Amino acid sequence: MGATVSCCMSPGGSPKLARRAVELDDYPITTTADDVSEDTGTYLQHISDREVPDELAQESNPSDNARASTIFLNKSQTDVREKRKSNYLSNHMSPGLLSKKYSSCSTIFLDDSTVSLPNLKSTVKCVTLAIYYHIKNRDSNRSLDIFDEKIHPLTREKVPEDYYSVDPEHKLIYRFVRTLFSSAQLTAECAIVTLVYLERLLTYAEMDICPCNWKRIVLGAILLASKVWDDQAVWNVDYCQILKDITVEDMNEMERHFLELLQFNINVPASVYAKYYFDLRSLADDNNLNFPLEPLDNQRATKLEAISRLCEDRYKDLGKVTIRKSLSADNLVGVRTTHAVLS
Repeated sequence: MGATVSCCMSPGGSPKLARRAVELDDYPITTTADDVSEDTGTYLQHISDREVPDELAQESNPSDNARASTIFLNKSQTDVREKRKSNYLSNHMSPGLLSKKYSSCSTIFLDDSTVSLPNLKSTVKCVTLAIYYHIKNRDSNRSLDIFDEKIHPLTREKVPEDYYSVDPEHKLIYRFVRTLFSSAQLTAECAIVTLVYLERLLTYAEMDICPCNWKRIVLGAILLASKVWDDQAVWNVDYCQILKDITVEDMNEMERHFLELLQFNINVPASVYAKYYFDLRSLADDNNLNFPLEPLDNQRATKLEAISRLCEDRYKDLGKVTIRKSLSADNLVGVRTTHAVLS
C-alpha cells in the first residue's frame, strides 16, 4: 500500500529479537516423563504454543483486528451519554439536530464522502476529535522521552506555564493537524491511517497521549502514514520547513523510535481501514459534526445510475463465468455414441 518505508536499525538490535527472547523465557522448554524417550530426547514446545499471548493481544487490538472496537469510540461514549442525559433532563434539543438535513419524497440529500474517497475537511475534524477524546479520557500520563515536548520542544517560543498540564481543546488539535495536511498536501485516507498508527502505538508501547506529548505523537503518525499511503511521500526535511524550529535529525530519530515501538508493523488491512472510517462517521453523528450534504441533482443522479449499471454488468459477466448451466433434453438429439473398446 504505497511506497515502502526504510529506516536504520538501532545498535541494540531488532525489537522483535528482544521480544522473542522474552517469549522464550516465559515459555521455557519443558521435559516430562511422558515426553522424553531414548530416541527423540527432549520434547520441544511448538512455536504456535509460544505465540498464543501475541495472538490474543492482536484479537483485542483494534488497529490489527477489525472485530475489536476502536479505542477512541469507547472513550467518547462517556461524554456522549452525559450530553444526551443533560439534554433529556433540560428538555433541550441539540442544535445539531435542528440544523441537520433530512431526505424527503421530493429531495434527497447525499454527502460526497465515501470509504474509498473521504471528505478531507470532515475526516480531519473527526480524527482530531478522536485525538481529543484520547487526551481527555486517558487512563494515566505514561509517556516516553522521545515524544516529550519538555525534552524535545517543537518551537523555541515561550509556551504558557500550564501548557503541559492542561488538556488542549479540539480547535487547537485541529489547527495543528490541518496545518500539516494543507502544507504537505496530504489526503483524507492518510488521516485515517494516522489514527490507526496512533492507536497501535498506544497499545503496543502501553503509553498514553497527554498534553506533553500529543504533538510529537501525532507528527510521528502523520509522517509514517504519509510515507506508507502516498506513492510520492513528503520527506522529513519538508516537515522541517513547516515546523521551523525542528531539525531533520530529531525527525529521523522520532521516526525510528516510532517504527521500533510499532515493531515495524505498518500494515493496515482494508477491513481495519473501513472500520475506522465508519467509526469516525459514528463519532461525527454523536458530536453533531455532520458531513456536508447536498441535494441530489440530475447530473449527479445520472452519474450514479451509470455507475450502478456498470456494476450490474460486471456482476452479470462474473455470473456467466462461474455458473455452469446443465444441458436440456433438446440438445441431446444430435449426440453421437461411441463403442467401448475392450482389451
